[in-house]
Amino acid sequence: MSRLQSAFARARAANRAAFVAYVCAGDPDFETSLEICRALLANGVDILELGVPFSDPLADGLTNQLAAQRALEGGMTAARVFELVRRVREFSEAPVVFYTYYNLVFANGVDAYVRAARAAGVDGILTLDLPPEEAGELTAAGAAHGVDTVFIIAPTTPDDRIAPIAAATTGFLYYVSREGVTGVRAQVAGNIPQALARIRARTALPVVVGFGIGTRAQVTEVAAHADGVVVGSALVNCIRDHLGDRAGLGPAMAARAADLAAGVARPGL
Repeated sequence: MSRLQSAFARARAANRAAFVAYVCAGDPDFETSLEICRALLANGVDILELGVPFSDPLADGLTNQLAAQRALEGGMTAARVFELVRRVREFSEAPVVFYTYYNLVFANGVDAYVRAARAAGVDGILTLDLPPEEAGELTAAGAAHGVDTVFIIAPTTPDDRIAPIAAATTGFLYYVSREGVTGVRAQVAGNIPQALARIRARTALPVVVGFGIGTRAQVTEVAAHADGVVVGSALVNCIRDHLGDRAGLGPAMAARAADLAAGVARPGL
C-alpha cells in the first residue's frame, strides 16, 4: 500500500476526512519553509501538498502568486524543491504531493523529473494545466517510478469526462469546488454533495475537495462528504502575516494547522 493509500485508509478507519495542507515550497525561504512543513506535519496534516514555485501560476489567486514570488526571490529552484522533500523525509513519512505546472516537468524531461521526484520522496504529482488526454508521458513515468498521478475535476466538467480523468489518475481526484483561482472564500460552494455523488458514480478513487476552504467550520462542512479536504491560502496567509516575525511563524502555523485539522472528524456512527 502506498503512503497515499495508507493516509486515506487511516482517515476512513477513524471516520474522518484526510487533512491536506498546501504551502509553496521555499516560502519565504528554504529553512523557514522546512520548519513550516515540520509544524504542519506535527499538527494533524495527513498529506502535504507542496506548490512548486513558478513565475506564471495561472490557477492561483494573489495569495499563492505572492508566495511563489517570495520563494523564487528566496532562491528556490527545482533542485532545491527536491532537497526540501529530502529534508522532510528525515522526520516524516507523510505523503508529499507536488502541485505544479506542466512546463516545469516538461522542461526538465518528464521521465527524469518524475524519477528525481521519487528519489527525493515525492508520492504524487498534480499538474494543474495538463489534461489527461495529453498526459501519456507523465502517466507512463509515474507508473515506471511509483509516483501517483492526481488530476482535477471542476464544477464545469461534463459527466462523460469524469471516467477518462479518473482512468488517468492513480492517487486521488482533486475536485475544485469553485470556478476561478485559489483563495479564501466567505462560504463553501453549495453543490459539493451533488458533485461528489456524480464523481463517485464513476470511480472508486478518493476525492479531495479544495479551493475556497479556510476555516475550521468550512473544513467540517466539506469533510462530511469528501475523502479529503485541502486548505491552502489560509495557511499561506499565516506565513504572509508573520514575515516580520519568523520566530513566531512556526508556533502560529502549528496552532492554525491543529485548529483546521480538528475539523475533519465526522459525527459518530
